[in-house]
Amino acid sequence: MTLAAATAVAGAHAADNVKIGFLSTLSGPGAGLGIDIRDGFNLALKHTGGKLGGLPAEVIVADDQQSPDAARQTTERLLKRDKVDFMTGVVFSNVMLAVGQPIFASKTFYVSANAGPSQYAGEQCNPYFFNVAWQNDNLHEAVGKTVADKGFKKVALLAPNYPAGKDALTGFKRYYKGEVVQEIYTRLGQLDYAPELAQVRASQPDAMYIFLPGGMGINFIKQFVASGLSKDVTLFGPGFSADEDVIRAVGEPMLGMFNTSQWAHDMDNAQNKRFVADFQKEYGRLPSLYASQGYDAAMLIDAAVRAVKGKIEDKEAVRRALKAANFKSVRGAFKFNTNHYPVQDYYLRVVSKDGQGRVTNRTLGTVFKNHADAYVGACKMQ
Repeated sequence: MTLAAATAVAGAHAADNVKIGFLSTLSGPGAGLGIDIRDGFNLALKHTGGKLGGLPAEVIVADDQQSPDAARQTTERLLKRDKVDFMTGVVFSNVMLAVGQPIFASKTFYVSANAGPSQYAGEQCNPYFFNVAWQNDNLHEAVGKTVADKGFKKVALLAPNYPAGKDALTGFKRYYKGEVVQEIYTRLGQLDYAPELAQVRASQPDAMYIFLPGGMGINFIKQFVASGLSKDVTLFGPGFSADEDVIRAVGEPMLGMFNTSQWAHDMDNAQNKRFVADFQKEYGRLPSLYASQGYDAAMLIDAAVRAVKGKIEDKEAVRRALKAANFKSVRGAFKFNTNHYPVQDYYLRVVSKDGQGRVTNRTLGTVFKNHADAYVGACKMQ
């Protein structure tokens, strides 16, 4: 059952179905990210026959417009009018921080398929928040270690000025101890980078690290290559700044870009092989890490609802079932830390041509094994 079809399910009593509030960025420069999460979630529903834990799934899809205010208003509607049992889908951390309080206050479980703000990993951790992606700093920590290990001495950093951007550069610097010659924060959603590229050129780094999700990354990489900087400066990014959506838009100029991720489409496990093959068949493109996270979010909910035998009104039982994470992740083994963020491996990938001549990511090796986030010690949950 597709999300559109699932949304049409009506008339069932609350005890007979499970309602999902799927709130994501589905318009504007960040729309590709929300669409990938939605499509991954949708594929999981197809694999489960339109049910979650054996209950018919009613999925109410809404666009947050990448606006904290719009997201907050829509969340109130999903909670009060639609009375959803779970929420998911948010891409951006400033949006997540805006909607978290009303969601948690209503005792509604939120399963994050992307946003992983440091606040919810540490002192503001919450029994109703579970993240199947990664804590905001983690991918950036893996790149920081990689850049240090490769011996780069002078690095320029670029990220948008919002919570995830600040977490990103904090994470990078946690593991990179060389010289940071530029640390630039841009407007969220910015698409023209001529001034920033001039700053980078003047500082003469030997490597550059960017955290620019969605259309921001697509535009930056095109402008970076066009400026000629790519001849002298090695470009690094987190997995989503060099992911399949960016590669489709940029093409061969992406070749040689290093990035890190907790997932890759060439991971060798049965669940991932099925996911990648069926995603390509369904949507005609390779899945991104956003799509993999949307898929895992649905599969976690499916496992939890099944574990409580559909008795989703038993919040404590549902919480225990979510924490157990007894589902088949596309990453292979999966487990939560005490703050409900994953403890997982992170991999180094490079953009290259595969055997079919496609420009895509290839996994090179493991950067971190069983890596936990830096904030879990401040979380008082057990």
